[in-house]
Amino acid sequence: MKSDLIVLCRLAMAPVLAAMVVAGCGSAKPATTSPPPEVSVVTVHRGSVPITTELPGRTSAYLVAQVRARVDGIVLKRDFKEGSDVKTGERLYQIDPAPYIAALNSAQASLEKAQANLASTTAQAERYKTLVAANAVSKQDYDNAVAAQGQAAADVASGKAAVQTAQINLGYTNVVSPITGRSGVSTVTQGAYVQASAATLMTTVQQIDPIYVDVTQSSVQGLKLRRDIATGQLKLNGPDQAKVTLLLEDGREYKEKGTLQFSDITVDQGTGSVTVRAIFPNPSGVLLPGMFVRARIEEGTNDAFLVPEAGVTHDQKGQATALVLGPDNKVAPRTLQLGGTRGTQWIVGSGLNDGDRVIVAGVQKVQAGMLVQAIDAENATAAATPVAASTPTAAAAPPALIATTAAAERTAPQPPLASSAK
Repeated sequence: MKSDLIVLCRLAMAPVLAAMVVAGCGSAKPATTSPPPEVSVVTVHRGSVPITTELPGRTSAYLVAQVRARVDGIVLKRDFKEGSDVKTGERLYQIDPAPYIAALNSAQASLEKAQANLASTTAQAERYKTLVAANAVSKQDYDNAVAAQGQAAADVASGKAAVQTAQINLGYTNVVSPITGRSGVSTVTQGAYVQASAATLMTTVQQIDPIYVDVTQSSVQGLKLRRDIATGQLKLNGPDQAKVTLLLEDGREYKEKGTLQFSDITVDQGTGSVTVRAIFPNPSGVLLPGMFVRARIEEGTNDAFLVPEAGVTHDQKGQATALVLGPDNKVAPRTLQLGGTRGTQWIVGSGLNDGDRVIVAGVQKVQAGMLVQAIDAENATAAATPVAASTPTAAAAPPALIATTAAAERTAPQPPLASSAK
């Protein structure tokens, strides 16, 4: 009886064991299908994008006047402080005027002598005119008197010119500033001898408010600039004239806005570039001649897309391309038409549609036609930002852990209370 019961139990267990063996064999072969790769995407939309061109350049003074000696002499004194602002007509140097005062007096004396001689010859010519009519003097004597009168008149004119020249030379002893601006270093001191023949340089005065900024661009960019001016997209005058923003040597933006003046017509044969000039107000004197700057020329606005630099690559032919996800999350390449940069983004004129999702991270691990998993770039950045860890509370712990901790606290021996008696 007992043996029959054992046999029946074994027969009943056989199907269960067989099912377990079959289940074990099936679990030994795991699935080999891998999930699609993850990529970060940015959704682009068409909008109005300012078109700017950033070019290197240098500042130059609006007006430059080299103050040179125009007469010979000894410098008696200097009437300005180096580096100070001077006005038009303000005296800068005093050259010894004594020789030129004497020359002026001599010229005036010669003029008076010539004028006296002219009066005498004029009176004689008038008398001979009456006498020759009465045949009292010969015709030859009358002609000689008229010639003497003309020579005396010429001597008077020459004397006046000599006086004027002497006055000019005397005025040159006061060396004045021809323009309003800032003075430079004085190259002569009191007691120095200056010469007009050598055109001795004494100092330089420069007007720096406003100030010029000369930037260079390639001849190809110059053609585009002139074409934009011709078509009216870029205006040099009026309320809508092109604005220029300046970046200083330390990277800061200059607070004043400039305006475009003109583009040079000569291409440098060595560099293949042309010069573009802009003018900036400089009331505080922040800009000094010769500073290296970068100018951003606002050429208007364009209806285009802004794509991060990481989402744009170039193929072997140099064409700009991007990888775009379709509605089925499959990768599709696009050829782009770039229109420059704005900060860290490319300005794309054509090649994209409004609402396209451009891959900006994970480009190296995907190919055209591949199925991928898209993650928005902004959400991915937020998820990657570390969050400060908070202290765990009892409410956040599992119930079993709470009960175990509470039991341990109840069974733990308590330290004796410290006695307050001394």
